[in-house]
Amino acid sequence: MRSWQITRRKRTRHLIELGGLVVKAGVVEQTGDDRAIIYGALLWVADKLQSDQRERARALWMAEGKRVFVAEAATPDKNDQNGSTPSKS
Repeated sequence: MRSWQITRRKRTRHLIELGGLVVKAGVVEQTGDDRAIIYGALLWVADKLQSDQRERARALWMAEGKRVFVAEAATPDKNDQNGSTPSKS
């Protein structure tokens, strides 16, 4: 396989995993799969990360994400809130 193919596959996998997080968080369901709302929310997050509130936001969001990942790991047989099985990456 050529190096550009490997790079492309890595990028594709990365993008799929990020999209999976959007679904896993319930954003797709809660917005009715409205791309403008999802994009707007992501722009708001990016703006917050460029503000003077960056460190506080990162700490809060990281703590919440880790809390949920740990809770999900403690119940591996349970599906996530959207009915799909957590990936094993």
